[in-house]
Amino acid sequence: MTEQNIERLIIIGMISSTEFLKEIREIYSVNLIEADSAKRIATWCIEYFDQYNRAPDQDIEGIYFEKIKNLPKDVVEDISGVLSDLSEEAEEKPADLTYLIDQTRQRFTERHLFLHQEKIQNLLLKGRVKEADTLAQNFKPLTSSKKDSINLGTKQALPAIERAFKEASEPLIIYPKQLGSFWNSQFVRGGFVAFLAPEKRGKSFLLMDLVNRATNQGRRVAFFQAGDMSESQQLRRFCIHLAKRSDKEKYCEKHFQPIRDCVHNQRDTCNLRERECQFGVFESLSEDQVRNEVTIDQLLEAYQENPTYKPCWNCRDYSTKHIGAVWLEEIQKVEPLDVKTAKRIFHRHYVKTNRQLMLSSHANGTLSVSQIKAFLDGWERNEGFIPDVIVIDYADLLVPSTKQEFRHQQNEIWKELRNLSQEYRGEVQPLVITVTQADAGSYDKNLLKLSNFSEDKRKYSHVTAFYGLNQDPKGREKRIGIMRINELILREDEFDSTNVCYVLQNLRRGQPILSSYF
Repeated sequence: MTEQNIERLIIIGMISSTEFLKEIREIYSVNLIEADSAKRIATWCIEYFDQYNRAPDQDIEGIYFEKIKNLPKDVVEDISGVLSDLSEEAEEKPADLTYLIDQTRQRFTERHLFLHQEKIQNLLLKGRVKEADTLAQNFKPLTSSKKDSINLGTKQALPAIERAFKEASEPLIIYPKQLGSFWNSQFVRGGFVAFLAPEKRGKSFLLMDLVNRATNQGRRVAFFQAGDMSESQQLRRFCIHLAKRSDKEKYCEKHFQPIRDCVHNQRDTCNLRERECQFGVFESLSEDQVRNEVTIDQLLEAYQENPTYKPCWNCRDYSTKHIGAVWLEEIQKVEPLDVKTAKRIFHRHYVKTNRQLMLSSHANGTLSVSQIKAFLDGWERNEGFIPDVIVIDYADLLVPSTKQEFRHQQNEIWKELRNLSQEYRGEVQPLVITVTQADAGSYDKNLLKLSNFSEDKRKYSHVTAFYGLNQDPKGREKRIGIMRINELILREDEFDSTNVCYVLQNLRRGQPILSSYF
């Protein structure tokens, strides 16, 4: 069908069919019609439909006489001829409505792409390459919101309700023990989860753990490195994480890593039969001192003096009550990770099991959310890869799609990230995870609060869950290997910034989460 013929059929449909107008109204714009006379008639039909919610049909004649009063004679004659021809065509061969709607969508899509390409080409001809690149990145497909709409008074609402409850109750990433009960419910489809932390607090290590855990659990993951590390650095960290040993000799020496214990066990105030040990190591200290003041030197001294001491977490109360404490275990010296071993472990973990992880690494200041969407489109089109989880390291390094005042640019980036979590690709709505850096004042804080935002506090309005990564300013917890994670925002749950989960880690072995306790 020629372009002229399809446009003539589109105008006939707009004049005569209310159903046709209902179907194409959301994607219509005047530039999608090419011929001038057809544009005028289409505009009349849309104006009439918007006012009366029906096609003009026989009223098109009255509209014609009203609209031509101030038009030049040659334009009036042209429109009159077109309307006359269209009337004859409509009588001779009524169009199949379903076919016409499909053809109209296809024609409008082609026209939309052509106009966008034409704008880019015009900018290139004028030497405005940067503007052309920005315009290309910001291309928005011609879509209808009908797929995002649902009539709640029809039966189609019932499966949608079932899907809503299922998606809200099935985490895409599952952690065990206390950390799992602390945050698993936030890692669901459509979620946008972010972590706030000062510089060098282990943000990238945490994202890597989330990525590996998600792929281990059969999720397809897209990991965008926005400039914090190169591809080589990221791959090296992946291998260290999988091998649980560093490639640097100084981190492979014998050392101690934290394991969980109970404050009542350490203070020897537990009389339960299921207790692992029959004596304590810090009987003279209070519960608060054991949990929040014991140093790495005190732990090492107690470990050396009490070689038969056993940590314990056997009782029911340990799962919910704030009675956790930290103990140590000895890690023996190992050979540094070499490339041969790294390749073997990586092959066993990812290649042999066909785990689905796309790593996309970019130089600092070059990746935007628009480009992320373009990568996702390409992977879906060329490889059939649609991610369940999208991880971005990290949001502060993304560049805006449009130039604005810096603070507004940051807000726009977070709006786009939220949009990324809301869009379906096929039948898949992803979980989006990122991190952001806290302000300078956070370095002296024992517990992060919402006031520790950087750039623009409006980023908080876009997330579904926001967590803080905390360690004491004096470095006690960092030397032991303790991270405290606190709730900052939970859109679907009650939250309290003082609600904390303790996480034990050993970053020299690439392990940001060994275990957890309350």
